[in-house]
Amino acid sequence: MSGPTTGTRSKGGKGRRGKGEELMVPRADFDSYYGRPVIKAPSWKDRDIAGYFFTGGLAGAGSVLAAGAQLTGRRTMAKALKVSSLAAISLSTAALINDLGRPDRFANMLRVCKLTSPMSVGSWLLAGYGPMAGAAAASAVTGRLPRVGAAATGAAALLGPAVATYTAVLAADTAVPAWHGAHRELPYLFAASATAAASGMALVVSPTRETGPARCAALLAAAADKAATTAAERRLGMVAETYHSGKAGTLMRWAQALTVGGAATAGLLGGRSRPAAVAGGLALLTGSALTRFGVFHAGMASAEDPKYTVEPQRERRRDREREVRAES
Repeated sequence: MSGPTTGTRSKGGKGRRGKGEELMVPRADFDSYYGRPVIKAPSWKDRDIAGYFFTGGLAGAGSVLAAGAQLTGRRTMAKALKVSSLAAISLSTAALINDLGRPDRFANMLRVCKLTSPMSVGSWLLAGYGPMAGAAAASAVTGRLPRVGAAATGAAALLGPAVATYTAVLAADTAVPAWHGAHRELPYLFAASATAAASGMALVVSPTRETGPARCAALLAAAADKAATTAAERRLGMVAETYHSGKAGTLMRWAQALTVGGAATAGLLGGRSRPAAVAGGLALLTGSALTRFGVFHAGMASAEDPKYTVEPQRERRRDREREVRAES
């Protein structure tokens, strides 16, 4: 790593470091070898991978809401969410395969199951969840084999939370600062965003009389989304700048506004007005999609700028030195 070095001297002229130390030269700038990125950004396309994040979340959370709707006798909502979850997981799988380049690469990932690999676990999740979502939707549409459909609905609901959040683990498992630094909060953010999307879908496709649980879920999702985002930014420190600047910043601001606005519209007016419910639902769906795209672009920005890799390492080293001094 290049850049000017720093030195200190005490006000008393002695070489000992202390409270009175002052810089002899300016502190080093954030830099790397010829200004090149310290790490290589993933060769992912936003349309494929951010779309994969969003549709997977919509599918997984939608299956959970569909199971709840079925148990409470909301048949129209349950049927619509089962169909939307099947469509979403199909799009999610197609986006992943398109990013991989060849369909056989997805099949090759199923040759082994490696629990320490988020990609391997995710591939098996998709392989197990997809048929369950398909069977649940087919039974709901045709009315045939209701027991098989009920069992498939339950299985999809059990796998749904993992399908909705494993992509956060997949992203955080990389060296990308904006993702890896928020590895604890990112799954919660994805879960909240997925719940907002599924609630929005329920509001759009269901009659108003059945949308009570979806409206409650939307309000909880909006609050959880804000809390997870705030916690992630606090942990990230200076790397959180990537979530506020550039393309990612624009996307995240719109995502927050649409998520909160959609939840408020659905909660206050969605129970009495069908147009308000649809408007709130569309805002929630859009806000969830923009959240995934915003997180994607923040990660790419943090990988491309050396300072977001260099300075966090310095901060961790300084923290460790302070801990050692405190223990001694």
